[in-house]
Amino acid sequence: MLYDKDIRDDLCDFLEEKYGRIRFFEELTMGKSRADIVMVTNNGLYGIEIKSDADTYQRLERQVKDYDRFYDYNIVVVGTTHAGHIGEHVPDYWGIITVELVEGKVDLYEYRSPSPCPKAKLINQMHFLWKSEMRHIQDKLNLYKYSDKSRAYIRKYLMDKVPHDELKAYLIDELFEREYHL
Repeated sequence: MLYDKDIRDDLCDFLEEKYGRIRFFEELTMGKSRADIVMVTNNGLYGIEIKSDADTYQRLERQVKDYDRFYDYNIVVVGTTHAGHIGEHVPDYWGIITVELVEGKVDLYEYRSPSPCPKAKLINQMHFLWKSEMRHIQDKLNLYKYSDKSRAYIRKYLMDKVPHDELKAYLIDELFEREYHL
């Protein structure tokens, strides 16, 4: 039986091999759920939910709704106990990766590649940015700083002033460059 902690490191290695330049964040809150792993790529944000052999589907319906609002692509990673039925519990555009223990090693297999999520919204993704990161975007674009305003105000200001494709590129850059020690 594989648990979440047994899967994470090998999963990250598997994803790095498949996607190349990526950045991971773990346990990122979105809506009423928490993403096990968020992967940032040049293409967008990937929400990754791990359902190990010890997990149930009890919270999955709510998690799917939250993931769909925030991530451009979603992937569910399942142990062998869920591999046969997970497709019934997630939308067709979700990717599925199965994981099992083979000769003492974790073996991952991409059963289904993720497709773009039709429900993802940039305004929701902007919640992931820190105020300093939004300020950095404002600096790059020579926009007024509004240093006394809330994050919500600045999010709306950026959404109103910057074309969404351009703003998405800045969001991805900021997440790639995030420094926790500052």
